[in-house]
Amino acid sequence: MGGVSPMKGSIRISEIFGPTVQGEGPLIGRPTVFVRTGGCDYRCRWCDTLYAVLPEFRDDWTLMSPDDILAEVDRLSGSTPVLVSLSGGNPALQPLEPLIAQGRERGHSFALETQGSIPQPWFAALDWLMLSPKPPSSGMATDWQALNECIAAAATGPQSVLKVVVFDETDYAYARDVASRYEALPIYLQVGNAAPLMTHEGAGSEDADTEAVMRGFRWLVEKVAEDRWFTATVLPQLHVLAWGNRRGV
Repeated sequence: MGGVSPMKGSIRISEIFGPTVQGEGPLIGRPTVFVRTGGCDYRCRWCDTLYAVLPEFRDDWTLMSPDDILAEVDRLSGSTPVLVSLSGGNPALQPLEPLIAQGRERGHSFALETQGSIPQPWFAALDWLMLSPKPPSSGMATDWQALNECIAAAATGPQSVLKVVVFDETDYAYARDVASRYEALPIYLQVGNAAPLMTHEGAGSEDADTEAVMRGFRWLVEKVAEDRWFTATVLPQLHVLAWGNRRGV
């Protein structure tokens, strides 16, 4: 919250919503409640969640304890154990270990997505770790040592996978490089979605160019097939096809 010093153990939350379905990666289609944290160490050109990234949105974020977060998850899920998707921003910036431990005591499972820039020892307590290093189209440079340390921190705890957004040939070549560096990890290729620019005054249209998304999907499928890259999984963003760029779905 703007101008407020964080309480020890508190977590900056941008939004909690669901149940909905996971829209991307290895858990696509799986019912889930999203816990989106506020704050990020990256500034990707095509980020579709700037409201959880930029400091000008800080006043919209809420400092919450693990108990308060889990109370909201339980309210949304009807106190039924559910997959909790931890996203952001970059959730690796937040002290999430107590949340994960307490949530698992209630029967919840946890999946976290991060660009792999900040390793945390509590990665090993997750059920799923989605590492999403950012391709050249993002405008960000990959810190390979940090990504290595994230993989090492997870150890054999969660199911760890790679997910790379692909907009063009350069991103595709980057994804091939990532896969060659980490052959032991499954890789998911996600078609890029050019989301409307969001400002603090509001977002652009919530509509998505779904035909452009599907053109990109068909192109990417053809690339993978031509290259005989049969260990990659190619996916669109399911939630974009269903709901466009709306928040909270």
